[in-house]
Amino acid sequence: MSMLKGANLPVQARAVRVELGWRSGPGVPDVDASALLLVSGKVRSDADFVFYNQPAHTSGAVRHEGKKTGPDGVTDTLAVDLARVEPAVERIVVAASADGGSFGRVPGLRVRVLDAASGTEIARYESQDATVETAFLLGELYRRQGSWKFRAVGQGYGSGLAGLATDFGISVDEPAPRTAPAAPAPIRPAPVRSEPVRPEPVRTTRPAAPAPPPPAAPAPAPAPVRLSKVTLTKDAPSVSLAKQGGTSGAMRVNLNWQMRKQFRGWGAKLGRAVANHSDLDLDLCALYELTDGRKGVVQALGNAFGALNQPPYIHLDGDDRTGAVSSGENLTINLDHKDRLRRIVIFVTIYEGARSFADLDATVTLQPQHGAPIDFALGECTVPSTVCSLALITNTGSDLVVQREARFLVPERGVSPQRTIDYAYGWGMNWTPGRK
Repeated sequence: MSMLKGANLPVQARAVRVELGWRSGPGVPDVDASALLLVSGKVRSDADFVFYNQPAHTSGAVRHEGKKTGPDGVTDTLAVDLARVEPAVERIVVAASADGGSFGRVPGLRVRVLDAASGTEIARYESQDATVETAFLLGELYRRQGSWKFRAVGQGYGSGLAGLATDFGISVDEPAPRTAPAAPAPIRPAPVRSEPVRPEPVRTTRPAAPAPPPPAAPAPAPAPVRLSKVTLTKDAPSVSLAKQGGTSGAMRVNLNWQMRKQFRGWGAKLGRAVANHSDLDLDLCALYELTDGRKGVVQALGNAFGALNQPPYIHLDGDDRTGAVSSGENLTINLDHKDRLRRIVIFVTIYEGARSFADLDATVTLQPQHGAPIDFALGECTVPSTVCSLALITNTGSDLVVQREARFLVPERGVSPQRTIDYAYGWGMNWTPGRK
């Protein structure tokens, strides 16, 4: 049962998952979840803001886990370990922001609080009165007499995520206003002395005490929070990681998909069979080539999960074969070793549950630890494809460039999806059958 606005409920779990949910569709804006950790109604610093560009709090108490598409719509999840929240933090505000429209165009907007251990729903609040708002404060976790409670808030903002964040004390990166350059000060000639300069008499005095050291320069102000995103399209298919500030730390690659409801053309023959499968298992994979010439693949097939702190510096976090993992399958690339990486092809295969990508609507998000997220849609599959290349990451010598591929490939009879990707990108590896 949905809570009324202003109502509160006790939260007895030690850790919770806060799910922001909505129904996607044509013309529906994308929605992002965020959390603000408050002391006396404000953040202590920009580090108390957890969102897509800053996905983890320094205390480890709050994490942004990302989006997942399911039969009930799309969810964007925050993980909150209440036992690790610092004693000074009084409230954790759960907010939502709409990208590309207002919340009046977002159906089924809701927030759920779940026990992280059991999955039991603790609280639910469904927003019913959104109109022109582009940001929403949906609820908050707060302390009361040593225990945690959840309150349904439902307060809208017309100024978007930037306005909401600013109200709570966040410094948001905005373009600086252009100002006219100051006029140069006039150069005045030095006065001319009419008399010769006489030398000063020599005085025998003690040397002057050494001058005190200059005061230390003040610490530079922390950089403001960046709310920008990058979307790759057919007309603008590539982006420089260096220009986005994403040249170090870990970069997570996430694939999300949902079934289309309409069937037409070639997809009408095979697409309905695809959409009726609830056991669809897609595998996120990567072909890699290192600067020393070594080549390989990271994938669940054959348990080739890779490694993050040693070659190949790419790691697959697991194999979600049921769709039950909230954040899906994720590839992580260690950008601290980007100089060891020559090129990477990120691709996805159908392991079982369908004969093609027809009528799958998929999006890809690359989230650098330090930089704006990069996302793009794959588009419609019109061929009987079981393997799709998502993105190509190339080391140019001074930068890493992400190229949107979105190529649906059709393997020849008897040729595996992995070998098909190999042929398409000229990897030249020897392949043997494998299994999970």
